[in-house]
Amino acid sequence: MAEAAPRWATYADLEAVPDHLVAEIVDGRLETHPRPRPRHGAAAVELASELTPPFRRGRGGPGGWIFVIEPELHLGPHVVVPDLAGWRRERLPAEPETAYIETPPDWICEILSPSTARLDRGPKRRIYAEAGVGHLWLLDPTDGVLEGFALTGGRWLLLGTVERGEAVALAPFDAVPFPLDDLFPFDDPAAPPPAET
Repeated sequence: MAEAAPRWATYADLEAVPDHLVAEIVDGRLETHPRPRPRHGAAAVELASELTPPFRRGRGGPGGWIFVIEPELHLGPHVVVPDLAGWRRERLPAEPETAYIETPPDWICEILSPSTARLDRGPKRRIYAEAGVGHLWLLDPTDGVLEGFALTGGRWLLLGTVERGEAVALAPFDAVPFPLDDLFPFDDPAAPPPAET
């Protein structure tokens, strides 16, 4: 006997998820994970704080961007919630009337955690490429590493990897570099680095 095709999750399924969880529909499956831990959330706030003055407001930089923390994106049949997303103002000139956004961002940053890394590095990365998102950053606040990718010919090209102690100068925000360490406010800058094992 043939197996029935799996049921595609619906928006009603997503709405039924308790508020203390983040819910997404990825490849037809309802995916849930806990809200971000403090290190994760602080990194998102700090990154938005670094990018907003030069890239949104034009203070010391080119301006022209709109940033949203944890937007609900409807990208084809998928409903995803990246940690941060940015649109060039001409692509999102007005606030959407809906609680979600259907215009694919020009840039996305996913902040990796044990509960999300599988999705962020796997299916969501593919979904972002299929939607035509131009740039993707993957930030690991535990290891202190940021990877920057550009969409080239429908595939992700690694532009660079930034580690603790280095400056972030990755497209599309390479015009105004900033220290990667500034994204980790819980770290004591005066503490000696951990011993290598």
